[in-house]
Amino acid sequence: MKQDGIYITSAVILRNGVLVKDGAVVFEAPEKGAAFLQAVYERLGIDYPRFYKMDLLSKTGTIAADILLRGRPGSPRYLPEEQGMVLSNRNASIEADAQYLEASKAYPSPALFVYTLPNIVIGEISIRYQFKGENAFFVSDAFDADWIYWYVADLMQRGFLKACICGWIDVLDEQPDGCLFLVEQASASASSVFTAEMMRSIYNKDYGK
Repeated sequence: MKQDGIYITSAVILRNGVLVKDGAVVFEAPEKGAAFLQAVYERLGIDYPRFYKMDLLSKTGTIAADILLRGRPGSPRYLPEEQGMVLSNRNASIEADAQYLEASKAYPSPALFVYTLPNIVIGEISIRYQFKGENAFFVSDAFDADWIYWYVADLMQRGFLKACICGWIDVLDEQPDGCLFLVEQASASASSVFTAEMMRSIYNKDYGK
């Protein structure tokens, strides 16, 4: 279904050693997992000290959001409360959960415990990029474009948001799988009308090396 007046103004994919923005590969490396995220962080000049304290899910989300939002106008187009997030994944915070469980056998780590909720990635993105409006994190078996479309479109139609970061951020066995969309009420030069079909097309495309 087509939603007039709401647009995908940018999209980022981060998986399998490849980082893609708006259909173009912007970085690729032989490293996988945490090493790949570290390589992206360093090579693309993402300067944010909190990155080193994060779990892999939050690192994936922070990198994807940084690249997604690059190139936006210098002055904010919206108030922080007009910008929100709707994210989902399959494995919740299982990577941090497993690490915390292992650490708790010796001494529970408060630093690891912080990340034993999947929506912490929303908090990390919000802190840096000032997306402080309505937000939600859902867990589903697979990327559900129809649900994300319905939820985001409803928030924007009812005037709760004017911009939204939405999509999929997952990590399993230290392998990140990220697909984020920036959705806005104002179109950009290379934007696409916001639909579930468009999100599925971007998410399912093979960006392998």
